[in-house]
Amino acid sequence: MTRNDSLYSTLIDKKLVPVIKIADADDSEALADALVTGGLSVAEVTFRTSCAAEAIGRMKDSRPGMFVGAGTVLRAAQVDEAVHAGADFIVSPGFDRGVVERCIELGVPVVPGCVTPTEIGYAVSYGLGTVKFFPASQFGGPATLKALAAPFAGISFIPTGGIDMSNLRSYTSLQCVLAVGGSFMASEKLIAQKAWGEIAARTRAAITEAATTVRI
Repeated sequence: MTRNDSLYSTLIDKKLVPVIKIADADDSEALADALVTGGLSVAEVTFRTSCAAEAIGRMKDSRPGMFVGAGTVLRAAQVDEAVHAGADFIVSPGFDRGVVERCIELGVPVVPGCVTPTEIGYAVSYGLGTVKFFPASQFGGPATLKALAAPFAGISFIPTGGIDMSNLRSYTSLQCVLAVGGSFMASEKLIAQKAWGEIAARTRAAITEAATTVRI
C-alpha cells in the first residue's frame, strides 16, 4: 500500500479532517500531539498565515506518521512551497487549473474546491476522484451534495464550511462524503490559548460522532 493509499484509508476510517489556522509555528508540535492524542493522524494547515509552511514541516518532523496537508492553496508556486515543507496533500478553495496541474506533475494528491456541476466536470477531466465542497452550508449543505452525487457517482466529497458537532452527522451519513473538514476540533482561538487538552477532547468527541453515523 502506498502512502497515498494510506491517506485515503485514514480519511475513510475517521471521516474527519481538522482545518487548522495557526499563527505561531512554535505551537505546531503540541498541536500535532493533541490531534494524535485525540485519535486523528491527519490535518489540513491553511496557507492563511505566514508560518503555514513552517508549521507543516514541524508537524511532520514531530509526528512523521501523520498526514499533514496544505489548505487554501491558490497558486502553483504555493504547491511547491507546501510540498517542499513536507505536505502530503493539497487543498484549494476553488478549482484552479495551475494548482491542479502542478500537483499532478509532482504526484501529490489534490482536492480542489468544486460546488457546481461544471467545476466537478473539470475535476473529472483531470482524473480526480475527490473534491472539496466549500463553503458547504452556504451552497445548500447535504441536500445539494445528494443532488450532485447522482450524476457524479464516481466522485467523493469533502464538505467544509459551517460544519460543527450540531450538523456533523448530516454530512457523514452521506455515502458520497469521504470526510468532513472543519475548524471546530481545533479552532484558531483554542490553538492561541494552547488548549491542547480541549483540542484532544473535541477531536475524540468528533470521531465518536462520525463513527456512530449510519450511512444512507
